[in-house]
Amino acid sequence: MQAYITSIGLISPQDTASNRFSFDLKHENAPVLRCVEPDYKQLIPPLQLRRMSRILKMGMGAAQICLNNAGEIQPDAILVGTGLACVNELESFMLSMLDSEQGLSSIPFINSSHNTIAAQISKMLHNHSYNNTYCHRGTSFESALTDALMLLNGQEAEHVLLGGIDEYSEQYHSLIQKTGDTATAGEGAAFFLLSRQPAGKVFGRITAAQTFYKPADGFIDAFLSDHHLRHDDIDTVLCGINGTESNDQVYGHPAEGIFRRDTQWASYKHLCGEYTTGGSFALALAACSLLNGRFPASCILRNRRRPQRILIYNHYHRLNYSLVTVERAQ
Repeated sequence: MQAYITSIGLISPQDTASNRFSFDLKHENAPVLRCVEPDYKQLIPPLQLRRMSRILKMGMGAAQICLNNAGEIQPDAILVGTGLACVNELESFMLSMLDSEQGLSSIPFINSSHNTIAAQISKMLHNHSYNNTYCHRGTSFESALTDALMLLNGQEAEHVLLGGIDEYSEQYHSLIQKTGDTATAGEGAAFFLLSRQPAGKVFGRITAAQTFYKPADGFIDAFLSDHHLRHDDIDTVLCGINGTESNDQVYGHPAEGIFRRDTQWASYKHLCGEYTTGGSFALALAACSLLNGRFPASCILRNRRRPQRILIYNHYHRLNYSLVTVERAQ
């Protein structure tokens, strides 16, 4: 399976909404990394904007940036992955219900639906094609990506608008911290236009994607073998190191034994924080680095080199794992 990344729209804790994926991305030492948001009035009609929740603005804004960069292509499918969706809207409704059960507004509850973002993008584009939302915790984005690859390779679509989005929730973050997880919380909205054939500017080519739940040892070897790749074919590993011991020790074994010694190792969660669809930020970073010929210096862990074929290796709470390969478009 393969797909070409022909456009990207990214709203993240870095200044990426302006289409300048800077080489000096900053590592912020903060408990929470919030998005640097653009002027949405340039992307969304003001009349619609005033009624939107924050996550809806982020999602529709990132999608519009992506489509603007692509030349207003009408996608044949819209796919969104989200772990928590509009959780702040749901929390608002639940808290108001606890305060008083009389005179409750149903709007926050209606807006809390997981498919709200994909549906509103479809409405904004007047697009009536295939529309789906995936909510699979730490593999939500990768599940949507897998669906996109199947549509493109099954010749059911020429262009797919794919997104991964989650926003920071104070209530949810406080619950996560009670489990002992001290990772920096993050958020973001990343949208990609995936095409069956290369056209115009191509960031890179996705060649494989797979998700795992509590995988057994050797799953990386099996993944590479299943997709006809050797260990030496991977020159860069982009992993989800987030600075906590329980999370980061997972990445130790591959570094020691699977890949060759001169493999470039890079990380990304210190730039966007930890959230369920952080893999979408990783894909955007990998694609832009392939196009530009190098990763930002703040990402490099060891062996800086020009990337040709990148393996994105991520896990969420040691339950949901994912592997994605993306390479330079020849």
